[in-house]
Amino acid sequence: MFGGIREDTSIHTQFLPAGAPAASRWAMSGFLAVAAVAILLIAPALWNGYPLLQYDTGGYLARWYEGYLVPSRSTVYGLYLHFGESSYFWINLAFQSVVTLWILHITLRVLGLAGPLRLARIAFILVLTTALPWLASMLITDIFAGLAVLTLFLLVAHGDRLSRVEKIALFAFTAFAAATHSATFGVLFGLCVAGWVLLPWLRPRLTASGLMQGSVAVAVSAALLVAANYALSGQLAWTPGGPGVTFGRMMQDGIVARYLNDHCDTIKLKLCPYRNQLPATADDFLWANDSIFNKLGRFEGMDEEMGFIAAKSLAAYPLWQIEAALMATATQLHMVGTGEGTNGWIPHTYGIIERYLPAQTAAMRAAHQQHWDINFTPINWVHVPVALLSMLLLVGLLGRALWRRRLDDLDLLAATVALALLGNAFLCGVISGPHDRYGARMVWIAVLVVLIAIERFRARTTHSAKDHVSAP
Repeated sequence: MFGGIREDTSIHTQFLPAGAPAASRWAMSGFLAVAAVAILLIAPALWNGYPLLQYDTGGYLARWYEGYLVPSRSTVYGLYLHFGESSYFWINLAFQSVVTLWILHITLRVLGLAGPLRLARIAFILVLTTALPWLASMLITDIFAGLAVLTLFLLVAHGDRLSRVEKIALFAFTAFAAATHSATFGVLFGLCVAGWVLLPWLRPRLTASGLMQGSVAVAVSAALLVAANYALSGQLAWTPGGPGVTFGRMMQDGIVARYLNDHCDTIKLKLCPYRNQLPATADDFLWANDSIFNKLGRFEGMDEEMGFIAAKSLAAYPLWQIEAALMATATQLHMVGTGEGTNGWIPHTYGIIERYLPAQTAAMRAAHQQHWDINFTPINWVHVPVALLSMLLLVGLLGRALWRRRLDDLDLLAATVALALLGNAFLCGVISGPHDRYGARMVWIAVLVVLIAIERFRARTTHSAKDHVSAP
């Protein structure tokens, strides 16, 4: 699966003769190293004794059992969780670990860095310095966000270096991943749009046929989500919830309170009596047990009014909205800490597991997470500086490409990742409000790009040194 029988000494794949003892030793050590990293990718869950959970996990899991749509909970991801229930979801984590290594392997291979030892080395560094193992160990859609950016890049920019089976598998994964979360879909959609706009200037690095493959994958993801929603709920609809989370961000910025103060004398709204009691954050408004939102009927009772206020506020305060959007995007870009929400306070998810999977209650309750045994503070002493430095170095790689007026394959990957990070920050920051979780699930691919750049420099240096020694 991971191709190559020895670690490369240049940026091109080199193979030892088949059957040679040295080749067998390299192959064995390489594949053992990859297998070890596959285990490390889900080591947090193995230590925990049960897959890591998030507050949102229960909402996804319940889609199969409840048969109706709820805001921001993809039925596609709900079905994915349902298929792994009998294994206590360990099959889901195994898939997340293996598919992560597979995508990393193909990415390295098309960039001329094939070899199991190199794959294991880069993946191991990612395990130590990024949120990747925590994402792979968790029952939440976040692991697929960064992976989908890589698979879209492979389909669009390197289709000629992929086998037919790899193309089909990458296409299917991209469509599935985009269907698991609206923000992931939005990022991939935005990347496709950017690709089409920039196509005249990026030939031959980009081709219309490659962009078509990527664009069709994103379109299929939309059809997949609508089909899953219809199959489970009977509704031919997109996953609901947009107005609620957008409203929450505007409320957090003070825009909603301003709109209510300016218009409650002329427009009768449910929120008008509470305009001086709005909480400081969107999370407190949407998720606190005693919130005004609960009193007024939650999404079912408030969706229409929240959508109305959000739309009217956009028209009433355009400059304020632009300023708030820019601030939210900038804030989201530097919010990259690992572990937000991975704690013991997830009552809704506990309730869903206890109600629909009672046999798993004891294992879930015995896990370290449920005893508040996870402390991300020392972890983020490493993860946050590495993430921020990697984003700066990403900008440096792009600056180098502009200086040379030449875009190589690594520069194109760096540009793709930079656009994905910016798009993710805009979508999540503006619509939902900035959160560390939204940054951490995507920023690890910036670290990957930097590691690839270092590895290519190292390979070239080694190759040049060998050429110099062998020269007459």
